[in-house]
Amino acid sequence: MTKLSKYIEKAWIIIAIILVIDGILQLTKATESNDKAYMMFAFAALACFMYFFKRNFRRRFEARKNDSLKK
Repeated sequence: MTKLSKYIEKAWIIIAIILVIDGILQLTKATESNDKAYMMFAFAALACFMYFFKRNFRRRFEARKNDSLKK
């Protein structure tokens, strides 16, 4: 379970990086509307939130598991 969680965490941060790069590329295009770029930045922020949420949840799960093994 924890190995899978670590891979999922890494996937979220990679998705966030890709979305930020895509958002920057959308901003540099000569278009009137930057709505798509802002949407990419919003999804990147969501992906970062999911990364930190999953990491925190995994660490709590591991600590609880280690704590129960010690007893």
